[in-house]
Order: sequence, then C-alpha cells, then structure tokens
Amino acid sequence: MPQTLCSSTMFTPSGFSPHLVSSEESPPQDGPGPGPELTEGPQLTSASLDTLIQHLVPTAEYYPEKVYVFTFLLSSRLFIPPHELLSRVCQLCIKQQQLDQIPLDTVKVRKFGPKILQLLTEWTETFPSDFREEQMVGHFKDIIHRIAPCDETYWKTMNQILQNLNQKLASLNQGEEGLVKVNACSASDKMVAYKTKPPPIQKDILSICSDPFTLAQQLTHVELEHLSHIGPEEFVQAFVQKDPLDTSQPCFSDQKKKTSNLEAYVKWFNRLCYLVATEICMPAKKKQRALVIEFFIDVARECFNIGNFNSLMAIISGMNMSPVSRLKKTWGKVKTAKFFILEHQMDPTGNFYNYRTALRGAAHRSQTAHSNREKIVIPFFSLLIKDIYFLNEGCANRLPNGHVNFEKFVELARQVGEFMTWKQVECPFEEERNILHYLHTAPIFTEDGLYLASYESESPENQVEKDRWKSLRTTILGKT
Repeated sequence: MPQTLCSSTMFTPSGFSPHLVSSEESPPQDGPGPGPELTEGPQLTSASLDTLIQHLVPTAEYYPEKVYVFTFLLSSRLFIPPHELLSRVCQLCIKQQQLDQIPLDTVKVRKFGPKILQLLTEWTETFPSDFREEQMVGHFKDIIHRIAPCDETYWKTMNQILQNLNQKLASLNQGEEGLVKVNACSASDKMVAYKTKPPPIQKDILSICSDPFTLAQQLTHVELEHLSHIGPEEFVQAFVQKDPLDTSQPCFSDQKKKTSNLEAYVKWFNRLCYLVATEICMPAKKKQRALVIEFFIDVARECFNIGNFNSLMAIISGMNMSPVSRLKKTWGKVKTAKFFILEHQMDPTGNFYNYRTALRGAAHRSQTAHSNREKIVIPFFSLLIKDIYFLNEGCANRLPNGHVNFEKFVELARQVGEFMTWKQVECPFEEERNILHYLHTAPIFTEDGLYLASYESESPENQVEKDRWKSLRTTILGKT
C-alpha cells in the first residue's frame, strides 16, 4: 500500500541491538589527535561531544579514519549545527597549529595543510547542503587563508573544492526545481478528464509503452534520479526530536529541517502505486484490464531482475489496493503464478526476510560488478526509512552520563553509507522521454476515483459496496 514517511508500527529494525553497552571514556587528551579508544582496544561506543570533535580535527601527524569522518559529520548535527561544528574545528586547528602567530611554522603547516584540505573535501563532497549557509563557506575560506602563505597551491586546491561544491549545489537546486515542476504538472484525479474527453484522446500506459523491459528500465531512471538528490543528512533530519537527556537547544528549526528530497521520493512511491491501480481500473473491458495486470506483473518481474526493489514494491502495492483486488472476474482472466512469486519475494513475514535476502544478493552482485547494469541496487525505500526510524526510537542519542551514544550512530552511518553507495550508480539505460513524461504527469485517480471506477467495472457485491457506489456516483459524477 502507499507509504507515509515514518511509522511506529508493523516493522522492527534488524541487525542492531538497542541494549547498548557503553564504554568508559578516556580522559580528554592534552595534545591533538585521537584518544586510545579509536586506535586500539574495543570500538568507541560513547564519548563527550568535545572529545568527538577533537577526534575530527586533523593535525600534522594525524588524520581521522574516513568512516569516522562520515559517521560524525552525519550524526553531529543532532547536537551542534554544521556551521558551529566547522567553526570549532577551525578554532582548534588555529590553536593547535598556532596559525594566529607570525611567522608561521612553514614545515609544520605544510604537513597539516593537505590534511585539513582533505577533511574539507570530504565534507563538501558528502554533505554539500551544509555549505548553502554563508557561514560555512566563510569558515572554509578563513582557515585556508591562514595556511596559504606557506604554500600557494592551497589557493588552487581551495578554488577547485569550491568549484566542485558549486556544481553539486547547482545540481541539487536544479533537481529540487524539477520536482516542483513535476508536482505542478501532476493531476490528482483522472476521473474528470476520463469522463469529459472522448475515448480516442485517452492515453494509457500500453499506448505509451507496451514493452515491460523498457518500462522497468524507465522506472529505474526515475528511481535513480530521485536517489541522486537525497543527501545523507536528510535521514537524520527526518527524525530530529528533543532528547530528554539533552539540555541543549534543538539544532534545527522548522525552516532548516530540510527533508524535501526524501519526502519527494516517498511521494513518488505513492504516485506509482496509484498510477498502477488507475491503469488497471480505467479500462471498461475485463479482457483489457487483465492484459494491463499481466503487463505490470512482467514489469515488476523485470524490476526485480534489475535490482529495482522500490518500483517492484510500488507495483505490487498498487495491484493489492482494494479497488484492484476486488476485481475478481478480472483476476480470473490473469495468469497469476508469476505474481504470487513476486508477492512471496516481498512478503512482510519475518520482517521482510525474503526481501532482505534478495537485497543482500543484489548488494553482493553490485560489489563484484563490472558494469553499471549489475551495480544497480534500489532498496524498498520506506522499509529503509522505518529501519532507521526504529534505530532512532530504540536508542537514546545520549547516555545518562551525558556522553554521545556513538555506537548508535555507527550503525546509523552503516545503513546510510550503504545507501549512499547505491545512489551513486549511473543509470545504464537510454532515456525514453515520452515514457518518463507519462510516468511523471499522467493523471491518477484518487482513492474514491479508484473505487468508483472499480464498481463501474464490476458491480458491488454487498450492501456496503452498493451504498458507497451510490455515494461516489453522486459526489464525483453528479448522478443519483
């Protein structure tokens, strides 16, 4: 069925225990660099925010592990805004490297310079949206201005990083503007158009694309386009809430809690569900409806083969909507064996055990792939969101001693990081503009419209359905 952004029922997270065992934090280090818990012994499970920030700060001899950089930049925004974090990192760099003194220690700065540039490169590439704030770019330029006198190549590197950043931000802005245009073009109810236009003008999916392989490939285009615009920070910001153990102010106001790309992707899933149901319920003849069902079964099967599990689940959900599933005479004409196999793959039993097994298989194929075609992994997105939701709900952000519950964020970063790898795959299939346009803009029935079309196709079977049919004919068609 169509999905909402988050839910506190139905699903449980997998692969993570909410019963965390906290480690004793080592005292803060007098000198720069990591504490012993990051380099030897058991994995860090908790630490104060100040200590975690210190671990992020590079020195002439130290650079944090890439996985730590991603984990902390992803989760730190729950405790401190990105611009404040970068400000503190820069202040620590200035203090530790004595960048406010003249003359600078050239040898020391030349060892430190590449490391701070590497940190800023990783930050801008992975979380470009953070740098939409002028303060972020200001801190960035200030620290580079301080070290540039020791090596003029730092200017060139800074300009290259900023150029790449501007390109990423322009792409994000273009994608968001495109989503606005698509939403503006999409109609919410097809019933009006269906009843007022002559039948020859009516378009349906089979008149646009009669090849299930091609449609599955174009759906994959849409999915990967949506995924490309979702930043990792949106997974954290989607579930920002006040932690009772945290006495600080929330880091995000309503204006700054940006999850528009994530929400747009969930809306796409819902649209595809309703589009499938609309295409099935729209034909007047039973034989044509059965043909459309069998077509979408073949499309769903090809989505599975591609690794496009999100479109697969949307198609199955659309065919399982009540206005479609009640069409017993239509389903009687359908060869359902292939459909039942697909349903089995996406069966929610055992916390979607079958799906998760298939997803692991697709992920393994992606890791060993030699072509973009084999690299495609598009997860059932609403389940991924629910996994992250329950991870967030099941574990506190801070422990009773005030330490950041870092073990929770290591697991969060693992899940989000895997998604970030999948979303970077370029779609290997050629675009079919007319099909993509139809998928984005074809009007769809509302739920009431679907029920009315369903009753018009196959008469109500009981009094409840008869009463609803009569009510819908009155409200939608103006008939009694």
